[in-house]
Amino acid sequence: MCGITAAYIYRRIMSIVTTGTLHNMRLDLFSHMQDMPVQFYDTHTHGELMNFYTNDIDAIRPLIGDTLPQMINTIISLVGSMTMMIILSPKLTLITMTLLVLVTSVSVFVGKRSRKYFVKVMRTVSDINGYVEEMLLGQKEVKVFSHEKESVKAFSKFNDETMEASIKSNMFAQSLMPINVNLSYISYAVVAVLGAKACIDGSLELGALASFLLYTRQIAGPVSGLSQQFNGVMMSIAGAERMFEVMDTPTEVDEGKIELVNAINEEGVLIECPQRTGTFAWKDPATGDLTELKGDIRLNDVTFSYVPDKVVLKDVSLYAKPGQKIAFVGSTGAGKTTITNLINRFYDVQEGVITYDGIPVNNIKKSSLRKSLGMVLQDTNLFSGTVMDNIRYGNLEATDEECIAAAKLANADSFINRLPDGYDTMLTANGTNLSQGQRQLLNIARAAVSNPPVLILDEATSSIDTHTERVIEKGMDKLMQGRTVFVIAHRLSTVRNSNAIMVLEHGQIVERGDHDDLLRQKGRYYKLYTGAAELD
Repeated sequence: MCGITAAYIYRRIMSIVTTGTLHNMRLDLFSHMQDMPVQFYDTHTHGELMNFYTNDIDAIRPLIGDTLPQMINTIISLVGSMTMMIILSPKLTLITMTLLVLVTSVSVFVGKRSRKYFVKVMRTVSDINGYVEEMLLGQKEVKVFSHEKESVKAFSKFNDETMEASIKSNMFAQSLMPINVNLSYISYAVVAVLGAKACIDGSLELGALASFLLYTRQIAGPVSGLSQQFNGVMMSIAGAERMFEVMDTPTEVDEGKIELVNAINEEGVLIECPQRTGTFAWKDPATGDLTELKGDIRLNDVTFSYVPDKVVLKDVSLYAKPGQKIAFVGSTGAGKTTITNLINRFYDVQEGVITYDGIPVNNIKKSSLRKSLGMVLQDTNLFSGTVMDNIRYGNLEATDEECIAAAKLANADSFINRLPDGYDTMLTANGTNLSQGQRQLLNIARAAVSNPPVLILDEATSSIDTHTERVIEKGMDKLMQGRTVFVIAHRLSTVRNSNAIMVLEHGQIVERGDHDDLLRQKGRYYKLYTGAAELD
């Protein structure tokens, strides 16, 4: 009864320890990834990232729950058995230890050669997850273009790589147990023969030999047990290596010190205050000085490349005065979105400087910088939750009334009220129960509720039909009123009322001016607007 109780308590403790450890590892990994730069996510598929939280971390479970306790038990057994064996016969103990070193050497030899294949198994499984996720998200396109057979072929390639790596990893791992078991039998036989000879010579008593052989078997048992778990151990190590590789990846560097604070203006003097007033200021914590946030953004001789030897922007200079609307037009890959990525400090410039109200953006805390910028992207991302939750995502402190007002501003209120539960309607799977245009309207409402001093619209109305675009135009004008706005658009009709239009080609501004000025120049913009050239 005591044994049963002890076994139950042991398994319960190990379950709590294992589950708790994996829980903390997932939490630490997720927290760490929140601080990773955008470049990290641009270079990893979603399936690969998800694999870290599932297969890689779950692979560590056998190591914590089974192998480590058994290793502790093995070490205790080895120490106790070796102590008694030394007392009984130091010479035979030396022989046993020599054979034990041989067993360990074989394990290390096999382990080094199998570990790389276990790592490859984990990597190829990540590739499979990434490819499957990509195919599931693009299933409509797969069927429209009758790409099913090609998809199966591509999947088979990933699957074959996984199978090949699994075969090689298991080939090494499964060979270890019979090798070690046979070596333990050889060790037992050698010790028995030499011990028998010692008994005949009279240097060892028969009872001592019997006890010595018993201890030899006690050593062989745990070692054989560890060999049986070698496959799981190598898989656990491979998963841990991949996870800790991510944990060791440097997080986003933020050397900025200047913070964004709420302020009130009393007789021309800025005073910091805790409540949201609609007036913002940049605070230098070193001096306590406040600089009013006006939305003056300037790029001076900015050069940038995502990868070496491939310049995306070259010597770009422009300015946006407070309240101005600046539009970027140009071919795909001309560098339009890159400029907004640099303003957000998703990436840092290699040459030149970007200033915000006269302050270099790298001196501003990234969290404060991004809090002052509202973005409406071409690709909408809605989260699991209610419609109200998704609008409030732009400002977690917003009241229901403020969220509804933002929805009305974006002209989303009418379709929201037609939903089954209105603002309490649950959205799942990135809002697939809504049309693309409706999702984009929620995206615009989310930006509106954040009430940002600077607004970035990256193809914000590209997913909305022409009629809906005209309907929300007034609302967008209200949203942009009094704000510095950067607009990226393929529809040139949406940028006609901009204060300045920047025409980019090959990472450089080739033309600049307002709509009428550019038409009079009869250059690239004129050709695009009149249809003589196309945005590719």
